[in-house]
Amino acid sequence: MIPDSAPAIRTAARAAEPQVPAAENTLRILSYLAGRPAPVAASAIARELDLPRSTVYHLLTTLSAHGFVLHFREEQRWGLGTSAFELAGGYTRQQPLARLGRPLIAALSDRLGESAHLAVMSGGDVLYIVEERAPRRPALVTDVGVRLPAHLTASGRAMLAALPREQVRALYPSASAFPDRTGLGPRRPTELRELLREVRARGYAVEDSEVADGLRSVGAVVRDHAGWPVAAVAVTWGGEGLEERALADAVIETAGVLESRVKR
Repeated sequence: MIPDSAPAIRTAARAAEPQVPAAENTLRILSYLAGRPAPVAASAIARELDLPRSTVYHLLTTLSAHGFVLHFREEQRWGLGTSAFELAGGYTRQQPLARLGRPLIAALSDRLGESAHLAVMSGGDVLYIVEERAPRRPALVTDVGVRLPAHLTASGRAMLAALPREQVRALYPSASAFPDRTGLGPRRPTELRELLREVRARGYAVEDSEVADGLRSVGAVVRDHAGWPVAAVAVTWGGEGLEERALADAVIETAGVLESRVKR
């Protein structure tokens, strides 16, 4: 008698099925949004992924609460949020980016005789992952692992200027999203939008005494293959006698070299 293999086949099939459907559907939604050139309607997500609309809306609401998706209310569409991009770039930020950037930041600091940094975005903050202190220069509040409000720093402004405007609006929806350090810097979304327009027109970001009194910084963005701002290179100095444009040119050059290495 030939054994009936049907039960074994059914057991294997059940084992191959997802054990946590909500988790799989969440990942499917994120993957789908990542492959779209623009935000899409929830109905399109449900149709393309063959999911119930109620399931899609529930998962999108949960993802939105954690910053992984954004709801563009005027258009009634959904797109990836900053948390998704941070997660996607985590490996690059935590290991290769710091390793690639460290010798470049050291060379930049030696070349200019000023302190130089490499930072990444983390929500509404910048997180410093490489710091090179120049000898006999002013003490800094930055260091590896330190977080500062992105809208106050040259590094943060360089990256914010390269983000889609919808992402910036999500990070800074109202005046309450603008912490202050020295009494200087943008206090409202309209002020930040104008500042970022200037950054894009100039080609680099600046800050003057907005992080620490008497210290100035210039920063330039580093983009990945998709054009997303994964980091920024910056130099900080104090006092007079140094020309901003010359420092900016060196920072932009270093950011360009790092960007080319990130894209390899």
